[in-house]
Amino acid sequence: MEVPKVFESEYRLCLILWEHEPIKSSELVQLCREQLGWKPTTTYTVIKRLSERGVLKNENTIVTSLVSKDQVQAAEIDELVEKTFEGSLPAFVAAFTKHRKLSAKEVDEVQAMIDRFREEAEHDG
Repeated sequence: MEVPKVFESEYRLCLILWEHEPIKSSELVQLCREQLGWKPTTTYTVIKRLSERGVLKNENTIVTSLVSKDQVQAAEIDELVEKTFEGSLPAFVAAFTKHRKLSAKEVDEVQAMIDRFREEAEHDG
């Protein structure tokens, strides 16, 4: 299943939804007013758009997500790597680390991920 595109303002609503779901649409409207400064009409419009694209559902005034935060983030990263770095993960990582200093802890975390991927590849291979 392809994850539907979620644009920046929609993502901000999704962050609130993921934290509070299932939630009444009226409560989501109130949270968006408090946290994002949105008018009720704006929130209802975004709920409708996301519902039409299969990101969430609004049934009997209860809003729940149909895609997870991880799925949306992964789709965004895949699109970025594909569009900007011709699909090359090493090129993406090189560009990212060139402009951002990694702490020793972050380097250790990345190395642990690489080690895990290598072990999985050896088990699968």
